[in-house]
Amino acid sequence: MSERALVIGEALIDAVRRPDGSRAEHPGGSPANVALGLGRLGREVDLLTWLGLDAEGDAVRRHLEASHVRVLQGDRSPARTPVATAHLDAQGVATYEFDLEWDLPSTWDELAGDPVVVHTGSIAAVLQPGGARVAHEVSRRQGTSTITYDPNLRPALMGSPAHAQPYVDALVRLADVVKVSDEDLAWLHPGVAPAEIAEEWSRSGPALVVVTHGGEGAFASTSAGARITVPAPKVQVADTVGAGDSFMGGLIDGLWSAGLLGADRREALRDVDAATVERVLERCARIAAITVSRPGANPPTSAELDA
Repeated sequence: MSERALVIGEALIDAVRRPDGSRAEHPGGSPANVALGLGRLGREVDLLTWLGLDAEGDAVRRHLEASHVRVLQGDRSPARTPVATAHLDAQGVATYEFDLEWDLPSTWDELAGDPVVVHTGSIAAVLQPGGARVAHEVSRRQGTSTITYDPNLRPALMGSPAHAQPYVDALVRLADVVKVSDEDLAWLHPGVAPAEIAEEWSRSGPALVVVTHGGEGAFASTSAGARITVPAPKVQVADTVGAGDSFMGGLIDGLWSAGLLGADRREALRDVDAATVERVLERCARIAAITVSRPGANPPTSAELDA
């Protein structure tokens, strides 16, 4: 049986409103975008999510399955598929508003055998009642799978930093790999340098903590004490939708290629050398650059990346 990833989290319809008043709709959701990126990079990936049995849900499923993501079927579903509206400013930067509920089914049709990696993040990790179910499921799989986490915070849904922080901290402690944006950290810990938080987190459980700085590149801190900075390629930005998610997918894929995923590789991941991390992050930065150069959450395939 081939190795697979399990992504747990929201899939939804992204409605994009542009400064000129035009509107477009396409499938999205941070964890779903991570799964999409992994599928396009040639990985076997399952998505455990909460989609309605409606036209919007069908559109999301078709979109994901076209990129080789297996959307797991559960015994329960919401009354309607969630919607997130991204309002783009003149620079293409998105702010969000949401109309959704979040939960998980009680049972689902996952394949036998443990995934090599389990990823979660964003709304799925905080919004209740599903957030508690996600935390339980991630914790249950810690003994068999590498755990990856991207907080990808959404203040419009998550209340105050004080409300979100316990959920974030609990998953950081559970995770082997954390990717977080400088904007998330500025909201969660205002006035504290992102590198300082990354170093603190890398002492609390994760083997690797990566902070993305948009067009300025990324910084990584390892539990072994390495500190790595990589630049971002300079590109013409169409919009930033899905950039962090494509980076996260690339991070999982790169560590996978390096033979560092799976619970049996946990010590090797903790001992990862700076040169390996740098190679992985440079590739992640290229993946994110391709994504921001075209509209929407549209990460590259492995063929596009190699070209």
